[in-house]
Amino acid sequence: MVDRYNGKYRIPSARLKNWDYGSNAPYFVTICTDNKICYFGNFKEGKMYLSDLGQLANKYWLEMEKKFPFVVLDHFIVMPNHVHGIINIDKPLSDGRDAIYRVSNNADNPDAINRVSTVRKIGGVTGSNNPMLHENLSRFMNWYKGRCTFEMRKINTKFSWQPRFHEHVIRNEEDYLKIAEYIQNNPCKWQEDKYYVSI
Repeated sequence: MVDRYNGKYRIPSARLKNWDYGSNAPYFVTICTDNKICYFGNFKEGKMYLSDLGQLANKYWLEMEKKFPFVVLDHFIVMPNHVHGIINIDKPLSDGRDAIYRVSNNADNPDAINRVSTVRKIGGVTGSNNPMLHENLSRFMNWYKGRCTFEMRKINTKFSWQPRFHEHVIRNEEDYLKIAEYIQNNPCKWQEDKYYVSI
């Protein structure tokens, strides 16, 4: 039964294995609307014209820097049915330990999950180790998507995002320059974009 569940129903994670998504680094993020519906506007003569929902997508993206002190925004663009952006996580360095060392791996204490979940009733079964309680990429994206959804549904009750978001850890300058160029050129190559749908 477990094998069947894993093989048939489980969606494999696209996350980089063993990477702490709260680590200081630039991340390339793409967030798509559900079913790639073009809620955010359309192109006319090569220029993107944002709808009311597109203006909200733009507004709340920019507000992430105010909401989260460790977020530094870089290139981004709102497209008809998705948002691309580079987000830098820039936290002051503390003791230099990775997040992995904050989780108990002590073999003498195999019951760590129960210890965490019974101390305080926050963060679900993972307690204070719940990533949504920390400054990481998932928290930023969930705040952004939630804030947009709340405001956008006042205009269009059918609006929704795809459940996940795509991310890529930018590891060097060459990678960064390629992604920045892709974001900047995205409008003029809309019809070649993998997210393109005709309206």
